[in-house]
Amino acid sequence: MTEMSTSTLRADRDWWRGAVIYQIYPRSYQDSNGDGIGDLKGIVARLPHIAALGADAIWISPFFTSPMKDFGYDVSNYSDVDPIFGSLADFDAVIAEAHRLGIRVMIDLVLSHTSDQHPWFVESRSSRTNARADWYVWADSKPDGTPPNNWLSIFGGSAWAWDPTRLQYYMHNFLTSQPDLNLHNPDVQDALLGVERFWLERGVDGFRLDTINFYFHDKQLRDNPALAPERRNAQTAPAVNPYNYQEHLYDKNQPENLEFLKRFRAVMDEFPAIAAVGEVGDSQRGLEIAGEYTSGGDKMQMCYAFEFLAPDPLTPATVAEVLRNFQKAAPEGWACWAFSNHDVVRHVSRWGRGVADRDAHAKLLASLLMSLRGSVCIYQGEELALSEAELAYEDLKDPYGIQFWPDFKGRDGCRTPMVWDAGAVNGGFGSARPWLPVPAEHLQRAVSAQQGDQASVLEHYRRFLHFRKAYPAFAKGEIEFLDTDGQVLAFVRSYGNEKLFCLFNMSGERATGILPNEPVSALEGHGFTAEVKDRTVNLPAWGAYFARLV
Repeated sequence: MTEMSTSTLRADRDWWRGAVIYQIYPRSYQDSNGDGIGDLKGIVARLPHIAALGADAIWISPFFTSPMKDFGYDVSNYSDVDPIFGSLADFDAVIAEAHRLGIRVMIDLVLSHTSDQHPWFVESRSSRTNARADWYVWADSKPDGTPPNNWLSIFGGSAWAWDPTRLQYYMHNFLTSQPDLNLHNPDVQDALLGVERFWLERGVDGFRLDTINFYFHDKQLRDNPALAPERRNAQTAPAVNPYNYQEHLYDKNQPENLEFLKRFRAVMDEFPAIAAVGEVGDSQRGLEIAGEYTSGGDKMQMCYAFEFLAPDPLTPATVAEVLRNFQKAAPEGWACWAFSNHDVVRHVSRWGRGVADRDAHAKLLASLLMSLRGSVCIYQGEELALSEAELAYEDLKDPYGIQFWPDFKGRDGCRTPMVWDAGAVNGGFGSARPWLPVPAEHLQRAVSAQQGDQASVLEHYRRFLHFRKAYPAFAKGEIEFLDTDGQVLAFVRSYGNEKLFCLFNMSGERATGILPNEPVSALEGHGFTAEVKDRTVNLPAWGAYFARLV
């Protein structure tokens, strides 16, 4: 077990507020044993990179025992490590080394569903009368044999699969091999809280909670209503997916979830300095739900919705609208923002079509993300400005992409291996052929190619994280947006007596911004340059300016 007494971390219950959390997709981070798959020992070896970056915490995507139909998001044993990733002792080593380096460890808990190979489901499907018969969402067919309602799976088709043993349907919001747990059953809740406690006792500092608004379903199994075409968007599912054609009133987002989240929080509060961030997957009510789940100080510390993970172009108006809407929906709440993760097209590709200076664009987006009110998630490779990989159909592993190819190419393009050494085989990821190919264009952006080059994206991330930590207003302050024109975004971050003016040119052309009508003192150390004449700030393409209001 990890000896927490050796930790260099302070027991700060508020550490999460404004934290920068680095997401690790373990299959693709570092292969230590030459099997083509990243593992926990590989994470240990690369933790110094994260410490040098300046992140406060890591979030590790699932490493639990799994048949890997959805690459770990289909858990068959919540309390053990899958052998492809290592062992519990290897996980303890991750905790110990991260804490030695001053990094907190958050793990990804998938509580809405399990693998169909989990012993709970194997027992549940064996009969209608066994001890776990009600641990999953089972329902009789309609008289004509069709599913009990019109609910749809995010991965395509009906959210119901027929089981020939029970002669009933079971619910699956994702793959048919990912049956949904029935959290209306208090025994299921108790079992999941036991999983939470197992990992807290092992030394984790918190959780990222997958699909947090999918935990409960409508007991009456009412049909979802149709969603008007003008209200459809592709935040939660790609545009080619009919999932977007429904308003998901009854298959998720149920009010009973609030009481379960309070139970989950109560367990966290038994331990020092624990925090959780919930993933809210809903295209219409995401910010509102995030507000509900982070209100009152008795549920989640943080949530994130999909507004900045959507394909829509990022503009100053969009940024201001999203932040204002969150403040309105969650006056007591706290957001955790991300531009990229393991499920969406990498943001330098998603928003970078037609951009001439890719590095300047990446630096501007990183600085903007880390200047917003809220905590921050950085996805591995983002600090290198890795682009979305273009993979051949025969290289795909993601069932989502295989299902909707070629209109939607799935999630493999953002999950290719991390590139460490431009001159090493497989970019330094490992000696064997990786589970996904390493794109040739990524090699020139490897850590070895950027480290020490002060003009590189990697060094900008390091520099800006260091700059950010020098001013508490960035991490914990309020935000006030100022009126601007065109592609310029301006806001003030304030905390106590500290007020910081932030100006961003979100375009590839030169632009100007206006200073507030009060004395300012320009800040340095962030890596941007701008000309100031009178009260006008002349910004280069993808430029930024920061000052203290005095």
